[in-house]
This record gives sequence, C-alpha cells and structure tokens, in this order.
Amino acid sequence: MSRKKPKEKPDKANFEDTGHTPNDKLPVQTFEEYQCSGNVEIDFPELCALLGVKKIPAVSSGKQPASSTTETEADTGDSQSRIDAEPLWSKPCLQMVLENEDPLCPKSLKFSGWKVNERIARVLQKMLLTLSTLQSLQFWQAGLSDPTVISLINTISLCSNLSSVTLEGNPLPEQSYHLLLSEDSLLTHLSLRNNHMGDEGARLIGSALSTARSANKNLVSLNLAFNSIGDAGAAYIAQGLRLNRALLCLSLSNNHIGDSGAAHLAAVLGEFALTHEEVVERRKLLLERAPALALGVDSDQSATESVPNSNVGKGKKKEASKKDEKSTKENPKSNKKSSDAKGPQSKAGKSGGKEKISAHEDKSSAALNEAESVDIVNPLLDQLVQHREGELILPGNKTLTSLNLAGNRITEKPLPLFLTSLEMQGEDGGLLRLSLQRNRFPPFCECYMKIKELMAPTDPLEKKSSEQTEEEGQGAQH
Repeated sequence: MSRKKPKEKPDKANFEDTGHTPNDKLPVQTFEEYQCSGNVEIDFPELCALLGVKKIPAVSSGKQPASSTTETEADTGDSQSRIDAEPLWSKPCLQMVLENEDPLCPKSLKFSGWKVNERIARVLQKMLLTLSTLQSLQFWQAGLSDPTVISLINTISLCSNLSSVTLEGNPLPEQSYHLLLSEDSLLTHLSLRNNHMGDEGARLIGSALSTARSANKNLVSLNLAFNSIGDAGAAYIAQGLRLNRALLCLSLSNNHIGDSGAAHLAAVLGEFALTHEEVVERRKLLLERAPALALGVDSDQSATESVPNSNVGKGKKKEASKKDEKSTKENPKSNKKSSDAKGPQSKAGKSGGKEKISAHEDKSSAALNEAESVDIVNPLLDQLVQHREGELILPGNKTLTSLNLAGNRITEKPLPLFLTSLEMQGEDGGLLRLSLQRNRFPPFCECYMKIKELMAPTDPLEKKSSEQTEEEGQGAQH
C-alpha cells in the first residue's frame, strides 16, 4: 500500500496572499487591531468579546422616544414617577435609535439598568469615534464611576456631532459631572437628574458655568432636578449665571432649595453690582484687547524711543513728532481717547477700601466695542454697564428663558425679589417661564399671583393651556 503524503501547511505569507475560503478560520484579532465598521450591532459584541466580556448585552434598535429628559422646559412634577417607572431590563440591552433605519447612522445610544464597567467603557471609547451621526448618549442607572466618566468625557470631546448627554441615577463620589461643562465643551444639552448631587457638586457646576475669567459658551439646557442641592448649592449656581450668556433652560426642581438660595437666583436675574474680582478682570480685558487705546502709546513712537541717542535717532524722533502733530490736527479725537484710556490703568493699582470706578472706563469700552463689533461682547464689557454710587452695575442675566424651581422649600419671603427682577427685565429679554409650584407658600398668595400674571403672556405652557381652553369653549358653543 502506498502511503499518502501529508498535506503541507501553507505558511502565513502564502495564506494572506491567496485569500480565504469559506472554511478557513480568520486570524485572531486583538482589541487594538479591530477596525470598527460603524455598525453598532456588529462592533459592540465583537469588541466586548475581544476584551473577554462574558455577558454581552444585546443591541436593539427602536424609534426616537416621545420625550427626552434633556428638555428641561418639559420637566414637571411627574418626572420622578417616570424615573421610578423605568423598567429594570431582565435582559440588559443597548438601545439604539437609527436615522432613516440605517444601521450605519445611529442617532442615539442608551445604556439603561446595567453596569457600564471599565471594559465596556473601553469598548465605547473605541466605537464612539466611528459614529459620526451620533447626537445623543444616555446612561440611566448604569453604575458609572468617576474614572469611567472622565475617560468617556475625553472621548465625547472628539465626537463632533454629539451634543446631548444624559447621566441619570449615577451618583459619583467625586462629583465629576462638572467636567462635562468645561469651557471648550461642545455639548448643548446635559441632564444630571437623580444623582444625589449635593452642594459641592453644585459648586463645581456653578464654576463651570462661569467665573470672572471663563464661561461655558455652548450649553443651552441643564437639568439638575431630583438631587440634594440646598441653599448653598443654589447660591453657587446663581454665581455661575452672573457671566454665563449661553444657558437658556435650567431645572433645579425637586431639590432642597429654600429662601436664601431662591433669593440668590432671583438677584442674578435683575441688575447687580460687579465684585472687586470682576471689576479687575474687566480692566484687564480692556488692557489686553485694546492695548493702543488703554495705554495711549503709539506703536511707531515706542519703537523710535528704543533707538540709542544719536543724530539719526533724533531725526527719526523729530519726524515721528511731526507725524503725531499732523495726525492730531487731522483727528483731534485720537489724543482724547488715549488720555481717557489711561484712567483704568492708573486706578487699578490702588488697593484698600471700597472699589471706586472711573467714568473713563465707559469711554474705553465704547471705543473697544466700535473696534471689535464682530466679536461677541463679554458681559463684563457690556455697553449697558452703568456707574452708580462708585460701583459698576450690570443689567443681569437676560439670556436664561426657563427656570424651574418647582418642588423645593421656598416660602413667600423671596417672591417679591423674583417679581422685582422680572419687572426689571422688561422686553429686552429674560425669563419666559418661571416654575414655582409645589413650594411652601399658598398657591393663591398675592405675590405669586402677580408673578403668574406677569409670566402668563410669555409662558409657552400657559399659552397652550389658554388656547386649549378657548378651543373647548368654542366647541361647547357649537
């Protein structure tokens, strides 16, 4: 009998050159080598398997939910019941909403009721970078930790179209939520409900909204409902609203805010005096952004002054002085602007006592606004800043359109402050909706009724309710 020759095993080079047959096994890839296709239903389980995840949640696709928790204007007292009614999935899954039912175009990803550990976070980091159409990322009771959130934030910052993030039911010991509101963050909607956030978390978020030197410029809605924010936390948030001119909707409903915290929020809606730190920063901006106006020094003249004392130098100085005289005759206002701009610099060096404000700052800031009409004006350089009794008075935050303080511990005491601030805002902008129901004052008290009457023409919910009432009345007549 003739013995059969054993089949020769092809070497690796030949295997790659000749290609694969259906029965060939693909070479084992590592997590780093895996190239994401952009299809979450394929990439997610593959990446989880490569990291050794034993119980891999299924991926399910569905329609866009009827309501989004990031819409703070729709946050009412029934929100908690919706949170409590959210089902805990017996079989954990990753919910996905597709655009036009295209598996390569996910709009939203939601992790609900199962722990997103470090390995799942690594999968997300790799996968998110390939999802160019992703707009919303939601985590509900996902057991996130501070390190996991920080690692995800670094990835989120690289996702160009991701504008909405929801972290609900995810208490973080180090309160790292504020990192989502960094000055360069591109997020426009952020929901942080039901995270047991206290005053320290509110302090960090308030600083992220704005300080004298920085401000978030993109976030338009922030939901902080159903946390443990008290008076101190509300004061921190109010401090963050002083110089923030991006946020439109803020919900602080169902917290522990009392009269003191409410008073701080009411005060920031009306005009307020700049602090010493803010005045110093205002002067610094004037000096940095308009050095020629603020210092009153001509660049050509300063250049010639650095030339050694020689005949050539003297000749140049004479020529420069002649030019200066000529320009002064042609434009006599230039010297006036230069001398006016010296005022802020000389006074900024003085210390002690009450901060005295020079009227020269108004002229400097007016000239600055003329020179930089294209640039967005910093609130500290607002043309409407007024001098009053030695202080600079800012008009207040008129960008915020919706403030929800329902379900807190507010009594009648701060209501007149809200009424005064609302009347002060007038027609130049300001709140369109103020929710104060379910607090510790009678629903028919005089001041609250005046606030409701004042807000009724602008409150979109009140408008809708009145329109429905009119329609029902007309239907009854027919």
